This record gives sequence, C-alpha cells and structure tokens, in this order.
Amino acid sequence: MARGFESKSVEFQQEEAQRSRDQKKSRPLSDEERLRNQRRLTLELARARTAADLTRAELPAQREMLKRAIAALDAELGRLGA
Repeated sequence: MARGFESKSVEFQQEEAQRSRDQKKSRPLSDEERLRNQRRLTLELARARTAADLTRAELPAQREMLKRAIAALDAELGRLGA
C-alpha cells in the first residue's frame, strides 16, 4: 500500500510542478486566484495525508472517521473546482 501512495505523491508533485511552470508563463495571478490556489493545495495535501492514514487505520471507528474526512475534503475541493 505504501508503494502506491508514494507513486501518487510523486505524481502529485509532478502535476504541481507543471502547474507552477504553466502559471509562470501566463498572466500574473490576482490575490484572489493565489488564495484559491493555496487553499486547493492545502486541501489536496490534507486529503493525501488522510488517505495515507486510512491505509494504516485498523479500528473500524477510526476508518469511518477518516472516510468521512476524505468525503468532506472531496466536497470542498469540488466547490473550488478542482
């Protein structure tokens, strides 16, 4: 399981690097756009961490709590248009 998570982490880092390069080529971002991008990144990182925690969770109550947290993060990311 950890191996799969590592590859997703690498993939995420590559996507973020590409996104960063693309943004540098385009027009400067407004303060609102920067805040939105920062919020999206924070949510994506929180989701990745929660998903990793879920792979290690053993107690059913803990697994359920983590699944709910992932669903909430997904909903928030959906509102941001991710």
